[in-house]
Amino acid sequence: MITNKQLITIKGTRDGLTLYIDDTCSFTAVLEELDQVLSTEYTDDDEPMITVTIQLGNRYLHKEQEQKLRDLIRSKKKLVVQTIASDVISKQEALQWKADSEMKVITKMIRSGQVLDITGDLLLIGDVNPGGKITATGNIFVLGNLRGIAHAGCLGNREAVIASSYMQPMQLRIADFISRSPDYEADGVYMECGFINDNKEKIVIDRLQVLAQKRPDLNGFERRILNG
Repeated sequence: MITNKQLITIKGTRDGLTLYIDDTCSFTAVLEELDQVLSTEYTDDDEPMITVTIQLGNRYLHKEQEQKLRDLIRSKKKLVVQTIASDVISKQEALQWKADSEMKVITKMIRSGQVLDITGDLLLIGDVNPGGKITATGNIFVLGNLRGIAHAGCLGNREAVIASSYMQPMQLRIADFISRSPDYEADGVYMECGFINDNKEKIVIDRLQVLAQKRPDLNGFERRILNG
């Protein structure tokens, strides 16, 4: 005897409903089964509004398809879509992810009045002179003297770090935190780094070696995969 494959799996949680949708069938078949399942089980007038999370698996929906899915679920009383998640992204999203996560290597000196603005992580091989400024959406690593201004995580990433061979900046910024040059005179022999402390109160400057403990996710390419 041939049995029809179940295309929609619904699980209730304390936050609402999660719909797991089969990613091998047609979108039309998904809409038909979803309409039938929700009509018979989740339209009680006495229930409060229920939020719905949709897991698409390896299925990508165009905006028109996503809107049809939202409209169908919203047409059922007391149901509203909160999140639609997919393991597939568009080419444009993939290119943006690549730009946001890759390391940009720049070899030059940043002089007074010059500004270097980077998307992603920055590895600068050269000095940042007083009056010069470097910014990055990710981390900043300077193989040289940092005497100007450095702003890491400029779009709000508070986990970003700034590291330099010689750390004597006019100003350090990480996300919305601001710090100045350390009060002591660094000898430039060992590298130093700046990061937001565990209490999220201020930027602290310490030896580069502490990053292994403070930011273990910096190790390897996996960091970009997990955060992407």
